Amino acid sequence: MTPPPRRSPAGAPTATAPGSRNAGDPSGATAAVLLCAGAGRRYAAQGSTHKLLAPFRGRPLVSWALDHVVAARFAATYVVTGAVDLSELLPGSVTAVHNPRWRSGQASSLACGVGAARDAGFDAVVVGLGDQPLVTAACWRAVAAASSPIAVATYGGRRRNPVRLARTVWPELPRSGDEGARGLIASRPALVAEVECDGDPFDVDRPPDAAGARDAS
Repeated sequence: MTPPPRRSPAGAPTATAPGSRNAGDPSGATAAVLLCAGAGRRYAAQGSTHKLLAPFRGRPLVSWALDHVVAARFAATYVVTGAVDLSELLPGSVTAVHNPRWRSGQASSLACGVGAARDAGFDAVVVGLGDQPLVTAACWRAVAAASSPIAVATYGGRRRNPVRLARTVWPELPRSGDEGARGLIASRPALVAEVECDGDPFDVDRPPDAAGARDAS
Protein backbone atom coordinates (compact mmCIF):
# COMPACT_ATOMS: atom_id res chain seq x y z
CA MET A 1 0.00 0.00 0.00
CA THR A 2 1.30 3.48 -0.85
CA PRO A 3 2.23 5.34 2.35
CA PRO A 4 0.30 8.55 3.06
CA PRO A 5 1.88 11.84 2.05
CA ARG A 6 3.83 13.77 4.67
CA ARG A 7 1.85 16.77 5.84
CA SER A 8 2.45 19.88 7.84
CA PRO A 9 0.03 21.76 10.09
CA ALA A 10 -1.43 24.96 8.69
CA GLY A 11 1.07 27.78 8.76
CA ALA A 12 3.94 25.60 9.99
CA PRO A 13 5.28 23.46 7.16
CA THR A 14 7.36 20.46 8.12
CA ALA A 15 10.05 19.97 5.52
CA THR A 16 12.09 16.94 4.62
CA ALA A 17 15.41 17.03 6.45
CA PRO A 18 18.44 17.53 4.19
CA GLY A 19 19.91 14.25 5.40
CA SER A 20 16.96 12.34 3.96
CA ARG A 21 17.35 13.61 0.40
CA ASN A 22 17.15 11.18 -2.46
CA ALA A 23 20.68 10.07 -3.32
CA GLY A 24 19.65 9.75 -6.96
CA ASP A 25 18.40 13.32 -7.17
CA PRO A 26 19.85 14.92 -10.32
CA SER A 27 19.11 18.45 -9.14
CA GLY A 28 21.44 18.57 -6.12
CA ALA A 29 20.26 20.74 -3.24
CA THR A 30 17.08 21.71 -5.06
CA ALA A 31 13.46 21.09 -4.08
CA ALA A 32 10.38 21.11 -6.28
CA VAL A 33 7.33 23.17 -5.36
CA LEU A 34 4.01 22.38 -7.04
CA LEU A 35 1.39 25.07 -6.45
CA CYS A 36 -2.09 23.55 -6.03
CA ALA A 37 -3.79 25.90 -3.58
CA GLY A 38 -5.99 28.15 -5.71
CA ALA A 39 -9.74 28.07 -6.09
CA GLY A 40 -9.68 27.88 -9.89
CA ARG A 41 -12.36 30.57 -10.06
CA ARG A 42 -12.64 30.74 -13.85
CA TYR A 43 -13.15 26.99 -14.00
CA ALA A 44 -15.50 26.93 -11.00
CA ALA A 45 -17.72 29.55 -12.62
CA GLN A 46 -18.63 27.01 -15.31
CA GLY A 47 -18.46 23.69 -13.46
CA SER A 48 -19.14 22.16 -10.07
CA THR A 49 -15.85 20.24 -9.77
CA HIS A 50 -12.62 21.90 -8.72
CA LYS A 51 -10.41 21.93 -11.79
CA LEU A 52 -7.58 19.96 -10.18
CA LEU A 53 -10.03 17.09 -9.64
CA ALA A 54 -11.66 17.41 -13.05
CA PRO A 55 -11.10 14.55 -15.52
CA PHE A 56 -8.23 14.91 -17.97
CA ARG A 57 -7.48 11.95 -20.22
CA GLY A 58 -9.28 9.67 -17.79
CA ARG A 59 -7.62 10.84 -14.57
CA PRO A 60 -7.85 13.83 -12.21
CA LEU A 61 -6.06 16.76 -13.80
CA VAL A 62 -3.58 17.29 -10.97
CA SER A 63 -2.43 13.64 -11.16
CA TRP A 64 -0.53 14.40 -14.35
CA ALA A 65 1.49 17.24 -12.84
CA LEU A 66 2.16 15.14 -9.75
CA ASP A 67 3.42 12.24 -11.84
CA HIS A 68 5.80 14.44 -13.81
CA VAL A 69 7.32 16.22 -10.83
CA VAL A 70 7.77 12.98 -8.88
CA ALA A 71 9.40 11.36 -11.92
CA ALA A 72 11.94 14.21 -11.97
CA ARG A 73 13.29 12.83 -8.67
CA PHE A 74 13.97 16.00 -6.76
CA ALA A 75 15.56 15.93 -3.33
CA ALA A 76 12.13 16.85 -1.95
CA THR A 77 8.81 17.79 -3.48
CA TYR A 78 6.42 20.16 -1.73
CA VAL A 79 2.80 20.36 -2.85
CA VAL A 80 1.13 23.52 -1.62
CA THR A 81 -2.58 22.94 -1.01
CA GLY A 82 -5.44 25.18 -0.02
CA ALA A 83 -8.88 25.34 -1.62
CA VAL A 84 -9.39 21.62 -2.21
CA ASP A 85 -8.41 18.43 -0.39
CA LEU A 86 -5.89 16.52 -2.51
CA SER A 87 -4.86 14.01 0.15
CA GLU A 88 -6.26 11.00 -1.71
CA LEU A 89 -4.16 11.83 -4.78
CA LEU A 90 -0.81 12.76 -3.26
CA PRO A 91 1.90 10.08 -3.47
CA GLY A 92 3.80 9.23 -0.33
CA SER A 93 7.01 10.73 -1.69
CA VAL A 94 5.74 14.32 -1.50
CA THR A 95 5.25 16.69 1.41
CA ALA A 96 1.93 18.51 1.56
CA VAL A 97 2.16 22.10 2.80
CA HIS A 98 -1.19 23.70 3.54
CA ASN A 99 -1.53 27.41 2.82
CA PRO A 100 -4.17 28.85 5.18
CA ARG A 101 -4.00 32.13 3.23
CA TRP A 102 -4.68 30.62 -0.19
CA ARG A 103 -7.51 33.09 -0.81
CA SER A 104 -5.00 35.95 -0.81
CA GLY A 105 -3.42 34.81 -4.07
CA GLN A 106 -0.51 32.86 -5.52
CA ALA A 107 2.20 34.82 -3.74
CA SER A 108 1.24 33.36 -0.36
CA SER A 109 1.36 29.83 -1.77
CA LEU A 110 4.79 30.45 -3.26
CA ALA A 111 5.92 31.79 0.12
CA CYS A 112 4.71 28.58 1.81
CA GLY A 113 6.62 26.37 -0.61
CA VAL A 114 9.78 28.46 -0.44
CA GLY A 115 9.51 28.59 3.35
CA ALA A 116 9.39 24.80 3.56
CA ALA A 117 12.46 24.54 1.34
CA ARG A 118 14.28 27.20 3.36
CA ASP A 119 13.57 25.39 6.63
CA ALA A 120 15.00 22.19 5.15
CA GLY A 121 18.19 23.89 4.02
CA PHE A 122 17.70 23.78 0.27
CA ASP A 123 19.61 26.14 -2.00
CA ALA A 124 16.96 26.48 -4.74
CA VAL A 125 13.42 25.59 -5.69
CA VAL A 126 11.83 24.79 -9.02
CA VAL A 127 8.22 25.95 -9.03
CA GLY A 128 5.41 24.66 -11.23
CA LEU A 129 1.62 24.61 -11.36
CA GLY A 130 -0.80 21.77 -10.70
CA ASP A 131 -3.02 22.74 -13.63
CA GLN A 132 -0.32 22.22 -16.29
CA PRO A 133 -0.62 18.49 -17.01
CA LEU A 134 1.75 18.29 -20.00
CA VAL A 135 4.90 19.82 -18.50
CA THR A 136 7.25 16.85 -18.50
CA ALA A 137 9.70 15.49 -15.95
CA ALA A 138 12.49 16.26 -18.43
CA CYS A 139 11.51 19.93 -18.33
CA TRP A 140 11.56 19.99 -14.52
CA ARG A 141 15.05 18.45 -14.59
CA ALA A 142 16.35 20.81 -17.26
CA VAL A 143 15.24 23.91 -15.36
CA ALA A 144 16.69 22.51 -12.12
CA ALA A 145 20.07 22.03 -13.81
CA ALA A 146 20.41 25.72 -14.73
CA SER A 147 23.05 27.66 -12.82
CA SER A 148 21.48 31.11 -13.06
CA PRO A 149 19.76 32.50 -9.94
CA ILE A 150 16.51 32.52 -11.94
CA ALA A 151 15.77 30.08 -14.76
CA VAL A 152 12.56 30.03 -16.77
CA ALA A 153 11.28 27.23 -18.99
CA THR A 154 10.51 28.28 -22.55
CA TYR A 155 8.46 26.50 -25.20
CA GLY A 156 9.13 27.71 -28.71
CA GLY A 157 10.72 30.79 -27.18
CA ARG A 158 7.73 31.58 -24.95
CA ARG A 159 8.37 31.83 -21.22
CA ARG A 160 6.20 29.65 -19.01
CA ASN A 161 6.61 27.34 -15.99
CA PRO A 162 8.45 25.80 -14.24
CA VAL A 163 10.80 28.40 -12.84
CA ARG A 164 13.99 27.92 -10.82
CA LEU A 165 14.59 30.36 -7.96
CA ALA A 166 17.86 30.28 -6.05
CA ARG A 167 17.99 31.10 -2.34
CA THR A 168 19.68 34.42 -3.09
CA VAL A 169 16.51 35.81 -4.70
CA TRP A 170 13.97 34.47 -2.22
CA PRO A 171 13.93 37.69 -0.13
CA GLU A 172 12.74 39.56 -3.23
CA LEU A 173 9.65 37.41 -3.79
CA PRO A 174 6.25 38.95 -2.99
CA ARG A 175 4.40 37.83 0.11
CA SER A 176 0.91 38.85 -1.00
CA GLY A 177 -1.13 39.28 -4.15
CA ASP A 178 -1.82 37.02 -7.09
CA GLU A 179 1.55 37.42 -8.79
CA GLY A 180 4.18 34.81 -7.96
CA ALA A 181 7.69 35.32 -9.32
CA ARG A 182 6.62 37.25 -12.43
CA GLY A 183 7.49 40.67 -11.04
CA LEU A 184 10.87 39.50 -9.83
CA ILE A 185 11.68 37.98 -13.22
CA ALA A 186 10.72 41.21 -14.97
CA SER A 187 12.73 43.40 -12.59
CA ARG A 188 15.94 41.35 -12.58
CA PRO A 189 16.56 40.40 -16.24
CA ALA A 190 20.31 40.04 -15.73
CA LEU A 191 19.69 37.11 -13.38
CA VAL A 192 17.37 35.21 -15.73
CA ALA A 193 18.32 32.29 -17.96
CA GLU A 194 15.90 30.69 -20.41
CA VAL A 195 15.75 26.89 -20.70
CA GLU A 196 14.08 25.58 -23.85
CA CYS A 197 11.89 22.60 -23.02
CA ASP A 198 9.87 19.93 -24.76
CA GLY A 199 6.30 19.29 -23.67
CA ASP A 200 3.34 21.64 -23.63
CA PRO A 201 2.75 24.44 -21.08
CA PHE A 202 -1.01 24.35 -21.69
CA ASP A 203 -2.94 25.11 -18.51
CA VAL A 204 -6.57 24.41 -17.74
CA ASP A 205 -8.66 27.46 -16.87
CA ARG A 206 -12.15 26.45 -18.01
CA PRO A 207 -14.05 23.18 -18.57
CA PRO A 208 -13.75 23.44 -22.38
CA ASP A 209 -9.96 23.56 -21.97
CA ALA A 210 -9.92 20.15 -20.34
CA ALA A 211 -12.38 18.71 -22.81
CA GLY A 212 -10.37 19.86 -25.80
CA ALA A 213 -7.04 18.70 -24.46
CA ARG A 214 -8.49 15.36 -23.34
CA ASP A 215 -9.30 14.57 -26.95
CA ALA A 216 -5.95 15.75 -28.26
CA SER A 217 -3.31 13.25 -29.37
